[in-house]
Amino acid sequence: MKAIARLSGYRLFRNIFHLDMAKKQKTVYVCDQCGHDEPKWVGRCPQCGAWNSFKEMTLAPEPHRASTAVAMGVAANTINKTPVRLSEITAQAEPRMILADQELSRVLGGGLVAGSLTLLGGEPGIGKSTLLLQTVLSIHDRTVLYVSGEESEQQIKLRADRLGKTTDNLFLVCETEIERLFAYTKNLHPALLIVDSIQTIYSSALDAAPGTVSQIRECATLLLRFAKESGIPVVLIGHITKDGAIAGPKVLEHIVDTVLQFEGDRHYLYRLLRVGKNRFGSTHEIGIYEMRSDGLHAVENPSGLLRHPDSEPLSGIAVAAALEGVRPFLIETQALVSTAAYGTAQRSCTGFDGRRLNMLLAVLEKRVGFKLAQKDVFLNIAGGLRVSDTAIDLSVISAVLSSNVDTPIPLGICLTGEVGLSGELRPVTRITQRVAEAAKLGFKQMIIPAANQDALEHKPAHLEITPATRVEEALRVLFG
Repeated sequence: MKAIARLSGYRLFRNIFHLDMAKKQKTVYVCDQCGHDEPKWVGRCPQCGAWNSFKEMTLAPEPHRASTAVAMGVAANTINKTPVRLSEITAQAEPRMILADQELSRVLGGGLVAGSLTLLGGEPGIGKSTLLLQTVLSIHDRTVLYVSGEESEQQIKLRADRLGKTTDNLFLVCETEIERLFAYTKNLHPALLIVDSIQTIYSSALDAAPGTVSQIRECATLLLRFAKESGIPVVLIGHITKDGAIAGPKVLEHIVDTVLQFEGDRHYLYRLLRVGKNRFGSTHEIGIYEMRSDGLHAVENPSGLLRHPDSEPLSGIAVAAALEGVRPFLIETQALVSTAAYGTAQRSCTGFDGRRLNMLLAVLEKRVGFKLAQKDVFLNIAGGLRVSDTAIDLSVISAVLSSNVDTPIPLGICLTGEVGLSGELRPVTRITQRVAEAAKLGFKQMIIPAANQDALEHKPAHLEITPATRVEEALRVLFG
């Protein structure tokens, strides 16, 4: 009987011990693509549909997680709030921090909004840290805290010396623990907080490595709460994956107020700053920068830099009126067509969608009659930019045909128009702005879709507008 009692007591102790450990630790499976969590492992994520994307995560007990809010210096809100009628709310313009970089301020919608959370993503070495550092170095009337989890103070100082700027209002700290980060902000009271980068920040309340889904989601949520309750704008730098998407869970982009994408080929001079999401402004603005030895400089007239000077006509070159966001600019479309040396024709694109090039080549062969199946076709967008505007379809076809017949397109002609599968020219958006940009740079003739002719609000006197319904009509104007 005593042995049975000892065995029962041991079993009771073991059950209580395991129950207490279960309360302390909780294991969940989190999708590394979207951040969705499940209590057990599943093969396919029910949220985003990704296969084999669930990773096991161990969560700390809730009382320990609650200590993060204490570290932030933010007490729990015990005031009972009541719903308010929408008609009783007074809408006011958000106070903004005007930046010295006019290009960045314009993309943000007029500056940084107080209490906003902004995410800046881009490839390694593209210039994300340089852009933010040269921006905050121009702030002389407010305190800025720059938190770096990747570089030392000496490295940041060397970059600041290379930029040739200095200020006494910028404070640097190398820190990766978010609880200490909030302690620094509590003592310094900055007007702007920059975190470089969100993938290096971690919370001691979570038993997970920095950069994991749970850490990124938790730290971003805490920074959002800090920004909203303190009114201090926070800017995060984020890494991107090999596919060009911001690394981490997709919920990270839902948490922040603004998502900026800094893109471009780092081997070229020009960079594009796009807006993927903006709760306080337009998502159609873009900024264009030029990388120099002393930092990034805004390009005020990109059309003058993205096209070759009109010295002499060359075959395989066509000028297109492209539109990025709401900003029109003229770019050069360069094509090279040659006989396939190894039997199998090559198709190579730089700055343009390769699948769309194949479609346009099929239209050129089927509707116009030029056989390019046994020829190599190389396409390049000048300046190292990537253009997604379908209005450059006509210039792509014209450049390819120009190189194929080795006949240059006459100088002073600009093209715009989307090409359909039947060879028709489909209308494009903002035709008035495209025509005005071509007229400003001194072009003499512009070929546009015939469907856009009635939508043209103003016709410049020195620019001849030539409407075309099909690709054949446009090519007949160019090559006779």
